[in-house]
Amino acid sequence: MTKPITPDMTLLDVVHQYRATEAVFRARDEQAGECLLCKALFETVADVAARYGLDLDTLLADLDAAASKETR
Repeated sequence: MTKPITPDMTLLDVVHQYRATEAVFRARDEQAGECLLCKALFETVADVAARYGLDLDTLLADLDAAASKETR
């Protein structure tokens, strides 16, 4: 069972714990207009969602899905 990814975790924390989540962030680079892992690595998931206009609930659900696939 995976540890839940929470809005207060940094992108670095998320990707470090669950490498598969990198693809989730990369998939949102175009919408954000820049590389999230390049520009916002030390920001929280919630701050990144707010700054770049991403839906936080959807982002967390996608991150959790990627993390759970990795640990199967």
